[in-house]
Amino acid sequence: MSARVRFILAMVVLGLLMTGPFILTAVLVWAGTEGADRERLLEVISPHLPLGTMMTVIGFGLGVAVLRNLFRQYVQGLLRMAENLRLMLGANFGFRVMPEGPPEVCALAAAVNELAEQRDGLMNDVEAQIARAKESVEAEKNRLAALMSELTQSVVVCNLDGRILLYNSRARAQFRALSDTPGVAGGGELIGLGRSIYGVFERNLVSHALETIHQRLKREGTQPVANFVTTTRAGQLLRVQMAPVLSGGGETAEAGERSMTGFILMLDNITRNFENESRRDQMLHTLTEGNRAALANVRAAAEMLEYPDLQDELKERFRTVIRDEVQAMSRRLDQTANEFADSLKARWPLEEMLGADLIAAMKRQVEQRIKLPTKIEEVDESLWVKVDSFSLMQAITYLAGRLSDEFEVREVRFRLTSAGRLVHLDLIWSGQAMSTETVMSWELEPMQFDGESSPLTVRDVIERHDGEMWLEREKVRHRAFFRILIPSALPQEQVQAETFLRGESRPEYYDFDLFKWSEKSHALDDRLLSELVYTVFDTETTGLNPSQGDEIIQIGATRILNGKLLRNESFEQLVDPCRMLSAESAKIHGITQDMLRDQPTIDKVLPAFHAFATDTVLIAHNAAFDMRFLQLKEGVTGLRFDQPVLDTLLLSAVIHPNQESHRLEAIAERLGLTIVGRHTALGDAIVTAEVFLKLLPLLAEKGIRTLREAREAAEKTYYARIKY
Repeated sequence: MSARVRFILAMVVLGLLMTGPFILTAVLVWAGTEGADRERLLEVISPHLPLGTMMTVIGFGLGVAVLRNLFRQYVQGLLRMAENLRLMLGANFGFRVMPEGPPEVCALAAAVNELAEQRDGLMNDVEAQIARAKESVEAEKNRLAALMSELTQSVVVCNLDGRILLYNSRARAQFRALSDTPGVAGGGELIGLGRSIYGVFERNLVSHALETIHQRLKREGTQPVANFVTTTRAGQLLRVQMAPVLSGGGETAEAGERSMTGFILMLDNITRNFENESRRDQMLHTLTEGNRAALANVRAAAEMLEYPDLQDELKERFRTVIRDEVQAMSRRLDQTANEFADSLKARWPLEEMLGADLIAAMKRQVEQRIKLPTKIEEVDESLWVKVDSFSLMQAITYLAGRLSDEFEVREVRFRLTSAGRLVHLDLIWSGQAMSTETVMSWELEPMQFDGESSPLTVRDVIERHDGEMWLEREKVRHRAFFRILIPSALPQEQVQAETFLRGESRPEYYDFDLFKWSEKSHALDDRLLSELVYTVFDTETTGLNPSQGDEIIQIGATRILNGKLLRNESFEQLVDPCRMLSAESAKIHGITQDMLRDQPTIDKVLPAFHAFATDTVLIAHNAAFDMRFLQLKEGVTGLRFDQPVLDTLLLSAVIHPNQESHRLEAIAERLGLTIVGRHTALGDAIVTAEVFLKLLPLLAEKGIRTLREAREAAEKTYYARIKY
């Protein structure tokens, strides 16, 4: 409905309100009188009707004028303001509403202009932050580009579909050398953003490496990388190391949530190395075969010289033979030595992996590729092996396929046992006997299975591992097995499972003044909190009374730089307290006496932590508790932690003074943080760092932006005045 229609309706309503009651009254009076009374009523009213009508018309006109003025000021004025607001929202951000009309509309216009000013200020701040972020990203991009350009190794980054996302100039040159047509477009057909890496590498090979990494990611503590060697279409030999690109690094990501979003390939062209090795083998062969004939000639000539009745002419001839053959041997030896001096032997890379993972992968491959049922008979779960898993799995699959095709074996079993520095890998089956000649032919023939062929033989794979393979029979059980010797590896250190919340937090504990520090601690007072570098730390202790002999048993710390938590820059160390632990403290932090045995003492650990925290602001939750332990060790170590200290417990009290609890768990829950690894020193330090980063913008909203303002605000809190 338009404004004009609404104005007409308003005039109609006004007319009805002004004339309606009068007319209704007249009708009721007229209906209530009869005869002579009605005539007398007309005589009385008739002389006044013109005046009443005129007054009604005048009143109606005045009402219309007032209504029109109100309509123009409030309705039309607000409609104009709405149009101006739309103008400010879109076409002209700098436009402002002119305050005009009644006081209420002027007040609304002023409020709208204030909101627009705030909006513009926020937009300017956002744009400035975006500009700074772009500058920072651009700087990081340039540094990354400079770093990658200086790398002597080819690096290619791909997503999980094998599409290339990033590569360095070294990789481009490497791929150009791999091209079948390097003279066409600079050999650039193999590499480019968005192109598939499978144009260079066999998909099955990459998939196998990805599966290896996935298995290692499931086993926390193992190094999630895979290595393989492959040949390209151009006949080049490449050694490749694959590393994952992991996600789940956000503030709320739990430890262990490491999903793989892509992979990095680091390439080395080892064709020349293998050519050198082949040339070395050829030289050795030439040296051996050439000298064998020469030695036979020398031996025959020497034997002939032993005859006493040999003529002088023949003696001289045999001496000449010996001299010539010896000189030829000497020349061959010199030539071989000179050529071998420049020959480098490239070793085929072997990777360390858990033996159980290797058997599980073999079991899956045999079942999927040749549809042969498998079982695991015996596997030592503690064994680690050093293998080229891809080629070894090819060999096992090839052998299982030959057993199925030629001897109608319907099931194979796997066994993995220790043999000192070696490991026995057994492929077991039941069925008819097999001759040694058959085994040897299988070893020496190029492997073929599932429509694919490999230039390698089983013997090549075994020799690559410096191992052995033979056939054994179990006559009693009517079984036989291939036994393969492969090298073992030292077990990789496993990361302990995260220790989750057990028991209550330690109490707020103060027995010294946190704010009485040296001049050094005040040197950064006027710096913005967002500009400082922080060391966020936590300690686990034997108890809650440092002055009564309780000691530190673990220190954990991490860093904050430029508002970012640097999880990789961490410090974590167990400490031998040189005293027994109480059962109560062990229930809280989960650290046992056995875990502390042979760990360094505090006088060895504190200097390292002091160096880690140098030139940073210390942050802790209930910092007085941790700082008291450090303070009591000043005499032993000669080190003083005199840098500024912030306490997230006190800062939380500044932000939320009306909350009942300022325990670390309660603060984290209020701020929407997920707690993982509580009551380990490093776990608590990481949670404290995340809490502090969440508190920074809340402090800024209260006008607390500098270190001085944060400390002064903390000093005024209730908790800062409590002594325990």
